[in-house]
Amino acid sequence: MKKLLYLLLACVLCGTLVFTACSKESQEQSDEAAETTEAEVTQEQIEKNIIGTWIKYEIDGQPALTNEKSVIDIVSITDAYTSASHKTDDGNPFDYNQKSKVEINGNAVTISTTISDEESLIHEFSITDINDSKFTANRKFTRTLEGSDPLIKEDTVSFVKINEDYGENIVGTWEGHCTSEGSIFDDGQDHRWEYKDDGTYVYYVKDGGNWVPSNNDLNEYFVAGNLLCTRWTENGEESHECWDITIDGDTMNWTALRENEEDGSTYTAAFEMKKVE
Repeated sequence: MKKLLYLLLACVLCGTLVFTACSKESQEQSDEAAETTEAEVTQEQIEKNIIGTWIKYEIDGQPALTNEKSVIDIVSITDAYTSASHKTDDGNPFDYNQKSKVEINGNAVTISTTISDEESLIHEFSITDINDSKFTANRKFTRTLEGSDPLIKEDTVSFVKINEDYGENIVGTWEGHCTSEGSIFDDGQDHRWEYKDDGTYVYYVKDGGNWVPSNNDLNEYFVAGNLLCTRWTENGEESHECWDITIDGDTMNWTALRENEEDGSTYTAAFEMKKVE
């Protein structure tokens, strides 16, 4: 009987030792896999794929609001141009085609932009995944403005490479209406915009049967890839909007992911317009 008990005890101990050894081995393999994942993105991969025009489409795993999108045109492993239009405490600044410096070290990509003597922007990306069409990275963004504390944001962002550039195609006069029923833009009216090649535009309003220019003091825009950003002043208050656009011949479509100010929910707004003489 004692021999049987000893035998059972030995089996239990043996099983415990085996389980412990397996658990340890499993943990070590998991750690090694994590290290391998970290090491999967090499500087060579980044330099091979990073050249091109990229637009931000996701922030912390959620679709980016269109007004929060930005475009990075990386022309070499040392040079880039950045474009964005964001609402800040000091207005709605346009940072269009700002020349930037690129530094690549391992899986770290730093893009530094000097806006003026008083303002600079730094994007520090730790790239976790990249191919020839998209990349994902942990990002630290720092905006330095003389006389203010630095603005620092940390998040996970994803960018997609875009091949379209509608900067020249948009020049001209377009007329159309909102096609997203129920949105705040759905007023049942036609609208008209005239985009000029100097970065300004005229927004027209209907006066009876005639189109007349609005009395806005400021109407500016830029197109970076397929992102259209505009800003304007009305009654002394400055506003801005960004839209994802496509242009096919004489037809232009806008779409944008917007946020309801009341409850924070999101919705998609859309416009369709035709080019007119």
